[in-house]
Amino acid sequence: MDETLDEPPTSAVFLDNCHFSQVIFNNVEKFYIPGGDITCFYTLTQHITPRRKDWVGIFRVGWKTTREYYTFMWAPFPSDLSGDSIVQQQIQFRAYYLPKDDEYYQFCYVDEEGVVRGASVPFQFRAETEDDILVVTTQGEVEEIEQQNKDLVKENKELKESCLCLQKQNLGLQEELRLAQEKMKELEGEVCFLQTGNLELRRAQELQAGEMNSAQMNLASIREQNIKLGKENQELQKGLESLRSSCEKLELEGNFLKEETKRLTEQNGCRESELQQFKEHNQEVSSEKEQLESRLKTTLDHMDQLQSQVLNQEKEMENLLRMDHDKTEQLEHLKEENRQLRITLAEQHQNHDITKELEEKNHLFQLLQRKKDEIEEKNLRLRQENNELLMRLSESPDYSARVAVPSAQVPTRSPESADLLFGNPYYNSLETSAVNMPPVKKCPLCHEVFSDDIAPRQYEDHVRSHILDCPFCDETFEDKQVYDDHVYCHSLE
Repeated sequence: MDETLDEPPTSAVFLDNCHFSQVIFNNVEKFYIPGGDITCFYTLTQHITPRRKDWVGIFRVGWKTTREYYTFMWAPFPSDLSGDSIVQQQIQFRAYYLPKDDEYYQFCYVDEEGVVRGASVPFQFRAETEDDILVVTTQGEVEEIEQQNKDLVKENKELKESCLCLQKQNLGLQEELRLAQEKMKELEGEVCFLQTGNLELRRAQELQAGEMNSAQMNLASIREQNIKLGKENQELQKGLESLRSSCEKLELEGNFLKEETKRLTEQNGCRESELQQFKEHNQEVSSEKEQLESRLKTTLDHMDQLQSQVLNQEKEMENLLRMDHDKTEQLEHLKEENRQLRITLAEQHQNHDITKELEEKNHLFQLLQRKKDEIEEKNLRLRQENNELLMRLSESPDYSARVAVPSAQVPTRSPESADLLFGNPYYNSLETSAVNMPPVKKCPLCHEVFSDDIAPRQYEDHVRSHILDCPFCDETFEDKQVYDDHVYCHSLE
């Protein structure tokens, strides 16, 4: 992004003092797909004079002052600008600096004095869907609503004045006013409840879409069951055909008996009595055949009735199973959502504690590392100065006459004077001064030196006085300017 490190000029001017019609934003989409750059097109009317420090920012809908911008870009200065001309401009926002949530935002053109000169319609950063419905309020409607609000405020003041005048005369009117205010709060609560109900209706619509998919799957299973019932019906028809074949066999047997009776009458005319008996037997068989046929018809009718009853019972069973399955799925879905919400809450709480502790440890480690580097640099610089002094002292011409002593009286050489002929004459004095030097403590923030006999509580209080604690959160700061900016950000929330 082509932004500079400087903050854009802002002000605490509220919406009543802004002029939104001097810059007109064109071709603003209802929503932009996340992850891509967006181009903002706007028109500078003849009522505005562009300046070098003008800028275009992205604000979340509901902003109060220009300090609440999310990101910004410096507005390009027009190359050809005349007094009464309309200039078309465009500016591109990089994807890295754009919002990542699905809240509503809008473009605002702000001049170098921090005053808003134009604002776009709201838009979102999310993927395209078919169910998006965005209600846009025009500038005229906004001004009309603001005028109505002013009228209502004025009317409210008049009512308060009249209420103060009538308060001594009629206490009942004051009670009614209080009840009206409570009812207004209840209406506001009902509005919030209706908004939540709208969200729940959308969720219910999504659940109904899922239930429709499950119903389609159940319809496919019902079709498969119908195919199975058709196969069973075919098997029953085959059984019926086998019964019909048995009836035909009985008819053939009856015909055979008739032929046999004829043959017996031709062979033996004297057996008329037996023939009579055979005739009676044949009549009985035919009557039994008729009875069997009537029974077969009644059996088939009863079978059809049973089959229809079975189909009705299967349909009722399927309906009951489908209702039971839908209720079970809804219960499992609610349980899974509850479990995920609990897991999410636990993770957020745990991550917040861990992140806070890690930031405190990193902050303390950076302070100690910085102080350690400074002490090492100082020690290295002191060693170099000490070596230079020793070299200069050894090179002086009268040094050998002043330090000439017997070899038995030469003290043990220090590691620093191992390369000198007579040793370092300042070594003992340095050791003596180091021994006699009282131990000290040094503040790691302001470098103030304290004697070692200072009370630990007093030393800790001094170090703690440099650390500024935020009264709104748990963060700590060393820089006063950073601390003031942080507290000011809390005041804007």
